[in-house]
Amino acid sequence: MRDFPGSPGTMTGLILRILQFVFAAVSIASMASTAYFFKFTAFCYLIASLGLQITWSFVLALIDAYALVKNRALKNSLLISLFVVGDWITATLTLAAASSSSGVAILYFNDLNICGFIGECQKYQLSVAFAFLSWITVATSSLIMVWLLASG
Repeated sequence: MRDFPGSPGTMTGLILRILQFVFAAVSIASMASTAYFFKFTAFCYLIASLGLQITWSFVLALIDAYALVKNRALKNSLLISLFVVGDWITATLTLAAASSSSGVAILYFNDLNICGFIGECQKYQLSVAFAFLSWITVATSSLIMVWLLASG
C-alpha cells in the first residue's frame, strides 16, 4: 500500500480525525444550546448522526495517535476495509443529516419567515454549517481510505 497524506497512523490522518471530531462537537453544542431544536425531526437526526460521527472520529483518532506514538504503520488491508466502511457510513449519515437540517432551516426560517427567535435561528444555521464542515473532512478521509484500499 502506498502512503497517502491522511492515511491511518500519519499526522495528517490524526489531524483529519480531530477536525471531524471538533466540527461535529461544535455542531452538536450549537444545536443543543437552543431551546426548541427537539421540535424539528431533522435537527434531532443531525444530533444523532453527529453523535455517531463523534464516536467514530474519536476512536480512530485514538488509533492514529497510538500508531504515531508507537511508530507503527497501519497498512493491514482488513483494517483499512473496516475504516472504508465506517467512513462511508458516517459520511453518508452526516451528509443526509446536514442536508435535511439545512432544508428545514431554510424553509422555516427564511422562506416562511417564522423566525421570531433570531438567536436560535443563527445557532441552527451555525450548527448546519459545522455539520457540513464535518462532512467535508469525513468525505476527504473516506476517499483517502478508498485510495489506500485500491492501491493495496
